[in-house]
Amino acid sequence: MSDVDPAVASRPELLSPAGSWESLKAAVANGADAVYFGVEAFNARLRAENFRRSDLPEVMAWLHARGVKGFLTVNVLVFPDELAEAGELLLAAERAGVDALIVQDIGLARLAGLLTPGLALHGSTQMSITSAAGVAQAADLGCERVVLARELSLRDIERIQRQLQARGLAMPLEVFVHGALCVAYSGQCLTSEALGQRSANRGECAQACRLPYQLIVDGVERDLGEQRYLLSPQDLAAWDLLPQLAAAGVASLKIEGRLKDPTYVAAVTDAYRQGLDRLETQPQGPETDAAAEELRRHLELSFSRGLGTGWLEGVNHRRLVQGRWSKKRGPLLGRLQAQERGGWLVLATALALKPGDGVVFEAPGRDPLAPPFEVGARVMAVDSRPGGRLALRLGPGRIDTAALGPGSPAWLTSDPQLEKRFARMAQQEAVERRLPLRLQVSGRVGEPLRLRLEQVPGLAGGPWQVASAAPLQPATGAGLDAERLTAQLGRLGGTRWQLEGLELDLPDGLFLPVAQLNQLRRELAEQLDRALAAGGGPGPGAAAVAAAEESARVRLPLAEARRQLQPSTPATPPTAPPPTEPQLTVLVRSQEQLRALVALPDAPDAAGAALHRVVVDIEHPAQLRQAVALGRGRWPGGLWLAGPRIVRPDEAWSLEPLLRAEPDGYLVRNADQLERLTPLAPCIGDFSLNVANPLTAAWFLERWGLERLTASYDLALDQLLALVVRCPSGSLELTLHQHMPLFHMEHCLFCAFLSDGHDHTDCGRPCEHHTVLLRDRSGVEHPLRADLGCRNTLFNGKAQTAAEAIPQLLRAGVRHFRLELLEETPADVVRQVGLYRDALAGRISGRQLWQQEQLDSRLGVTRGSLVRRA
Repeated sequence: MSDVDPAVASRPELLSPAGSWESLKAAVANGADAVYFGVEAFNARLRAENFRRSDLPEVMAWLHARGVKGFLTVNVLVFPDELAEAGELLLAAERAGVDALIVQDIGLARLAGLLTPGLALHGSTQMSITSAAGVAQAADLGCERVVLARELSLRDIERIQRQLQARGLAMPLEVFVHGALCVAYSGQCLTSEALGQRSANRGECAQACRLPYQLIVDGVERDLGEQRYLLSPQDLAAWDLLPQLAAAGVASLKIEGRLKDPTYVAAVTDAYRQGLDRLETQPQGPETDAAAEELRRHLELSFSRGLGTGWLEGVNHRRLVQGRWSKKRGPLLGRLQAQERGGWLVLATALALKPGDGVVFEAPGRDPLAPPFEVGARVMAVDSRPGGRLALRLGPGRIDTAALGPGSPAWLTSDPQLEKRFARMAQQEAVERRLPLRLQVSGRVGEPLRLRLEQVPGLAGGPWQVASAAPLQPATGAGLDAERLTAQLGRLGGTRWQLEGLELDLPDGLFLPVAQLNQLRRELAEQLDRALAAGGGPGPGAAAVAAAEESARVRLPLAEARRQLQPSTPATPPTAPPPTEPQLTVLVRSQEQLRALVALPDAPDAAGAALHRVVVDIEHPAQLRQAVALGRGRWPGGLWLAGPRIVRPDEAWSLEPLLRAEPDGYLVRNADQLERLTPLAPCIGDFSLNVANPLTAAWFLERWGLERLTASYDLALDQLLALVVRCPSGSLELTLHQHMPLFHMEHCLFCAFLSDGHDHTDCGRPCEHHTVLLRDRSGVEHPLRADLGCRNTLFNGKAQTAAEAIPQLLRAGVRHFRLELLEETPADVVRQVGLYRDALAGRISGRQLWQQEQLDSRLGVTRGSLVRRA
């Protein structure tokens, strides 16, 4: 357990998921401080039940009546033709009193800043924020909180806090603490888009990470035994790390699970509520190991694929992904030891079992791409065996266990007693919070009795005041005193209010009929109810309300806000006029590919489709200077370098080799590179910046002075064309041909499955000695690459080409195109560059290029995301 000083730890907010009304109520009833939820559009969990836009006022009124905040997820990319609809959703959220918007799209954040300036913005984990530079970029966009990438450790979070302090930037940080882990960086996973045109950046993730894959090492199938789910992480459970998270200054702890049922939400929220409450009295954690084990059992049975601390305790690739299962399991019981007559299954387990519990056994299978055979049923009888073993008999009815053998693993999947408890927790009533009133009571003989409230904590507005219809009279008996007034004015049962105290400015010996006192109490409660119904609370204090009112004065209409944020023509035109003929950039990933381009003869007959620029994307620092020296002065647009897609808080060193190589420019991929590289040389933004609409494009072009941007790979052809016509001429570069990067992962499969180590310090660097492919269920073999930071990228085995769309793109005014190479040989490089130059020059049609690529590529090519969608 932790040795954290409780004096430095403050209790963070507990943020729970709500995919439905039932889950929202379960979260609040079990201790959530805030909930996050989506509506039917623009949220990253479209498969959840979700709410309707028209539900927002009711949802927020219900939450606020219970003192709970509500955050609306608008955490997807927004396409050009959707900006008006997205703007209407922002306005609806503001009218409903939503406490914050969780956003991914930079353009949407900018739109909110002008359209709904009083609405708080939280930068989503889909923004891939992994460093202080990423936090600063979110702050620049108006975010008041950021959700950090799940790949960061506690040490990383502490580094970011120190780096933010050095920048003079105070930003609350939110961290995921429980639930499913994505194997890829959120916002950087293109698997669903590339393989099925279902973008994870649009809430349509197909969960390809939960499928089995076969490992191909140096062309040979590797037998991994039970391991077949090579990309499926265990679920996250950071309950044991609450003291460390609080000490690190984390402002909000987030539970994943908008697709989960209310019993899961209730059980997990309750566990973390207890853990956070315990920080005040027992900061070291639970009282006993037994209590911790019981809690773990509860969490595993609520839903788990196995529980671990993810990346929070640092890198351990072998622990993160065990590879044996990808769906809900529950606690591991043990392995089958023997089968006895009468259907008894004998195993050694430390867990107690009882009739009615559900268990599942796995039978070994030979096909690494097929799920294992399962035998699951209820426990009908339990008997003890020597050596602390248990014998189980399953039912009801006869269960065929012939496929099971010694060593078959078994899990506890259901505990009916615990499930009933979870169900009761989920159905608890979440009582309304009664807001405290401190009344000022004043009056004189012959004047009305006045009740006044300057302010109510949690309620915006005020002051509120009521006066009696009848004047105060001299008392003939006991007069109005604090006890009598408290008794009558405090009768607020059944309302949202409770009397906390009185401030009396009232002479002794005055009288007012009880009926008048009751009428004053009712009138004041009605005033407060009207203020609450008008969206007055519970909300920020008076200063924050005043600031929101001030910002509202500069609110712009939707059409005007969009117009102001559109890309503008630079005041100073570029030194070189926009090209009239198409220009081709080639990205290479090896020295051999670069040499093949250097050796290409200048081709005067290729006028109109010149090889304009080469971008080198090579990991080894020593090769960068060699590449620059080899290609300098060779092409009109120069030789540029590309850096890593992710920069963590301790990886500023990863940019130094790029600087020392002194290329002609840079292809930038993240906030750290924008900060460091744009002041030094011309830069183009890569696809990882997720530019999907003109408002996002304008921000990168104007804020960072980028020469051009690469359009997001989430755009279909019609959306891409819509973006082109809304951006300045020549400001977009489109990728014509590439092996789409599917998963971009902190997780290293080389280490996990080709070594006995747990990270780069003891793995032996198998990535430098082996070529690895992952074969999927359709037989396609996807290449795996590791970068200098040991991150892995799985590339689509089939290349994607936009060859057939070249005429449309040219008619739309696109003149900058890119060809990205992966494992092509020098001969492949010459062939492909020639084909695309010919197609851009009009010497062959896009259809002819497509057909030639189908013939020349072993797996053929695909149109991938570049299709027109309905």
